[in-house]
Amino acid sequence: MTLIDVAIIGGGASGTTTAFHLASKSKKVCLLEKNVSSPEKICGGGMSAAVQNWFPFRLLPIVDEVITNVEFSWCNTDKVVAKLSGSSPFWIVKRERLDSFLLDQALNSGCNLLTTFNVVDIIKQSNVWHITALDGRQIEARAVVIADGSQSPWSKTFNLGPTQQKFASTFSGRIKRRGNLRTETARFEFGLVKNGFAWAFPLDNEVNIGMGTFLDNKNSLPVNEILKSFLPDLGFDPSEVIGHEKKLRIWNGHCKLNGEGILLVGDAASLCDPFLAEGLRPALMSGFEAAKSLIYWLDGEVNCLDAYTKTMQINWGNSMAWGKRISQVFYRFPKVGYQLGVKRATAPKRIAQILSGEMSYEDIAKRVIKRLLFQN
Repeated sequence: MTLIDVAIIGGGASGTTTAFHLASKSKKVCLLEKNVSSPEKICGGGMSAAVQNWFPFRLLPIVDEVITNVEFSWCNTDKVVAKLSGSSPFWIVKRERLDSFLLDQALNSGCNLLTTFNVVDIIKQSNVWHITALDGRQIEARAVVIADGSQSPWSKTFNLGPTQQKFASTFSGRIKRRGNLRTETARFEFGLVKNGFAWAFPLDNEVNIGMGTFLDNKNSLPVNEILKSFLPDLGFDPSEVIGHEKKLRIWNGHCKLNGEGILLVGDAASLCDPFLAEGLRPALMSGFEAAKSLIYWLDGEVNCLDAYTKTMQINWGNSMAWGKRISQVFYRFPKVGYQLGVKRATAPKRIAQILSGEMSYEDIAKRVIKRLLFQN
């Protein structure tokens, strides 16, 4: 059996990003994907245009809509609109299209792909990782990247990720027409979802619809009830939505994301934003940073992968620590939060800047602290 450099479990956005960057540096990489092909992957599909910084090829050709306005509402009323700057817009993509595009880039760079590879065992012997599929196939690799999403069992197996995983209850759906959602406009609806919000993101002649609750996720979302209240304002009937519910693993504290020759990326690493549920930007960021750390490690320039965990803490985790605090306050008192937060003159712009990648939650918190100090 040939020993490869890196085996990547999961062929989603984070896994394919990691694979591309490793393969482009001539590393022997294999993506292990349990599905035969990429089915329709319905999710919000929103990501900051800043993700372009992590790729040498243009992503804009696969972007369905460039968002320049973000509309906020409370129970479909009391609406405010924020404009995004031209330099850092918010992009909406179809997940299946993004994943397929990134996979093609990885394969064209020399990455191998094994489909229907449902991983059931990962063990390390003599510094070599042995990955076994349900059908008995095996792969041996110097390193392993766990990129199989929110339902991944492997973080607990290897004592990586947050000590206590936290999940948001979400629903993602798609409607095969635009309704009256305005061009280049994303909609965020607060008030209809307890401890969370609903959203509508435009695609090319379609719309991604979703909702998430972030504090009390013990019970299922009353999806149909929320859709009946939310969709008519957008010109839709609830019967038009095709979608599904799932538990989304969200950021829940600083934690170790690497072991000896093993890394977590994307949703498997619990990186999703605990306030706005943004998952694509941290997925692509973690794939890029994981590949960078692995290249140094494989080339013998460093003797451990700890720099990956540290980099993700600085570049993402520090902001999410503030995002978690904001989420806990805002979603416990959402009406007050909407009136004093979203409706504050500068607030919509700040949220838009977070979505576009221009600002972090830490930046927002520091501005508030300075304002309070100045007032006192």
